Amino acid sequence: MSKNEIFNKFLAVMNRFAQIKAIIAVKDGFIMTTPFTVCGSLFLLVACLPVPGWNEFMAGIFGENWAAPLFAVCGGTFSILALIVVVCVTYKYVANEGLDGMTAAGLALAAFVIIIPPEVVLEGGQVAGNVIPKNWAGSNGIITALLVAFATSYIYCYCVKNHIGIKMPESVPGGVVRAFEALTPGFLVFLLASIVWGICHFAGNTSAPELVFTVIQVPLQSLTDTLAGGIIIEGLHSLLFWAGIHGPNVVNGVVTPMLLANALDNQALLDAGQTLIGNPNAKLITAQVDMFAKAGGCGMTMGLVIAAYLTAKSEQLRSLNKMATVPSLFNINEPIIFGLPIVFNGYMLIPFILVPIIAVTITYFAMVIGFMSPMGAVQVPWTAPPIIAGLLLAGWQGAVVQIITLAISVLVYLPFTRRMDKEMQKEEAEQAA
Repeated sequence: MSKNEIFNKFLAVMNRFAQIKAIIAVKDGFIMTTPFTVCGSLFLLVACLPVPGWNEFMAGIFGENWAAPLFAVCGGTFSILALIVVVCVTYKYVANEGLDGMTAAGLALAAFVIIIPPEVVLEGGQVAGNVIPKNWAGSNGIITALLVAFATSYIYCYCVKNHIGIKMPESVPGGVVRAFEALTPGFLVFLLASIVWGICHFAGNTSAPELVFTVIQVPLQSLTDTLAGGIIIEGLHSLLFWAGIHGPNVVNGVVTPMLLANALDNQALLDAGQTLIGNPNAKLITAQVDMFAKAGGCGMTMGLVIAAYLTAKSEQLRSLNKMATVPSLFNINEPIIFGLPIVFNGYMLIPFILVPIIAVTITYFAMVIGFMSPMGAVQVPWTAPPIIAGLLLAGWQGAVVQIITLAISVLVYLPFTRRMDKEMQKEEAEQAA
């Protein structure tokens, strides 16, 4: 089997993987969580602005507990992220099937609340019951939330599509029909949740989120929190995009829950008064690291844009570069991806994959040596311009790291851009002749 055949088979597998209903639902569902995470990040950023003397300055104006209302917003976003995820992923899964996603999302939320621990142990050793513990409603419960969302969505869709349940006359209003349609899948979902709760509680003296966290989530987070994990993630992003498949959509459907959980684990360390620099419990590969490997978009194509300004002489590349410049500042690179194009462009394959791998490696070691702190829950929109994004995420050190990686990306893209530009000049000369 030739290399081309192997590569084509790989692309076919990845393309089929991207079409899996659960993967699409996770991708779309996590996009729906963006308002919660980004808005929560803004409040957290104000509370923990990486500026020397900021806390003392604000405390002098508003008092010692000036940040408490801001942290309350964080508690209502990051600390209940699993609840948000179970609703959003279920809604997207069922809605993509053309059914009532909102009702299914409500069933999934109730099922998730059923299986999480019903009590918490206070600092003095007392047990408080009839509560929803944020410890399991947040990052620690994300994988459990996904499992509940998948199970609920499947049961709901199967029952409704196969008309399993109470059938209402045609004269009954649609809202009433949908409510009665949900009775049978709702009963089955709650029955399953009750069985899971009973097995975990009576057989293992634990809960479903605790079991899933120990057996599944911790190992998966450990796999993503490595340099090799970061390289594979960024490399696949670029390789698939070069082949015409939206790489981040495929890969992030799997890794985003883990990377987000890594960031929230770091935030828990910060909330406990610990520092992340040099902390063996801190996670280095988090969701925000992707921002350090996406200057200009997937493949760090801002380096290509700058390299083109330095070397381009062909009319085609110069015109395209002008059109792509402003979108590139906001990490939008579709004009380059499909206009140059980068897709199946032999000149761009190596730099398009290599540059983000170099960037994530530099970012990783910047945190290993203690130059830059690992990142907590603060996030910025994916359209945040490079350098500004690094400043907001990791202070001036983050901005410096982004400047370094951007400069290296220009150097890597430069010879490939020059060679491609010469071919374009040759084509233009032939056309003119």
